[in-house]
Amino acid sequence: MTRAPREIESVPSPARGKPLTRRVVDLTVHGVRSRIAMLVRDGTRAPVVFLHGFGSTKEDYADLALHPAFEDRLLVAFDMPGFGDSECSVPAVLTIPFLREVVSRIITQGGWKRVHVVGHSMGGLTALLLAHDAPQRVLSFSNIEGNLAPEDCFFSRQILTAPEDRPDAFLTAFLDRVWGTPAYSHALYAAGVRSKVRVDAVAPVFRSIVALADRGDLLDRFVRLPIPKAFVYGAQNASLSYLPALRDQGVPLEEIPHSGHFPMYANPPALWACLGKTIARGEEERHADT
Repeated sequence: MTRAPREIESVPSPARGKPLTRRVVDLTVHGVRSRIAMLVRDGTRAPVVFLHGFGSTKEDYADLALHPAFEDRLLVAFDMPGFGDSECSVPAVLTIPFLREVVSRIITQGGWKRVHVVGHSMGGLTALLLAHDAPQRVLSFSNIEGNLAPEDCFFSRQILTAPEDRPDAFLTAFLDRVWGTPAYSHALYAAGVRSKVRVDAVAPVFRSIVALADRGDLLDRFVRLPIPKAFVYGAQNASLSYLPALRDQGVPLEEIPHSGHFPMYANPPALWACLGKTIARGEEERHADT
C-alpha cells in the first residue's frame, strides 16, 4: 500500500548575511586589565549591543543572528569581565559603574557613534547608567527586567541577607536557593551559572547592584531618559510595583508570556519580536529627527 506524501509545512529561512564571528578585545579601565570575548555579526544597519545578566553570557543573544528581523543588522554581544570567556585581572573592581565604563570603551573602540542597547538584569542596570550618562550615543534601550528598585534585588541582596565566609560556599547556597524557586527557567539558569561566572566576581557585583537599587534613583533615571525605550518583563513578574508608574509616565511596557526573569530562556521568540519592535521604533524616531 502506497502512502500519500505528507504535506510539509514551510518554515521561514533563517536570516541571510554574514555569520557570527568570535573576537577578543583587550582593555585597560582604571588601571585594571580585561580581556573581553565577543560575538560580532557585521551588517549595514545601526549596531545593537547586547548586555547579559549576572551568571549569563553573550550566547544568550546568538540566535538573533538567524532572526529575519535582524537581517543586515550589526550585532555585538560580549561577556562582561569575570563572566563567560572574558577575564579580569582584579575581580574586586567589578562594580556596575566599572562595567558601564567597559561597555563605553567597547563602543568607542568599535567606532560606533550611536547604538541600540539591549540589557538584561545586571546588563539592564549597566545599560541604564550608560544611557543616563551619554543619551546621545543610544538610539534605543530595551530594558529586560534591569534593576529599577530595591524589590528587584531578589538575587543580589542575598549577599547581605544570607552571607557565607567563603565565596564558593555563598555561590553554592545561592544556586541551591535559585534552583528551588518555582519560577520559569530558574533551574535551567542555576545549572549553568557556576561555569559562567568567576566566584570572586559575585560579591562585588551583587553589592554594587544593591547599593544602586537602594540609593541610585534608578526608576527616575529610566523614566527621564530622552530616548526611545521599553521595559520588558516576564508575565510571572507582572506584579512589580512600579509597572503602573512606568505606564503612567508613557514608558512602553512589554510583557513576555510564559516566562519570568529569563525570557530569553523561557520564550525567546516572543522576546526577539519585542526587541525588534523597540529597535525599529528607535530607527523611526531617529529618521524623524533628521
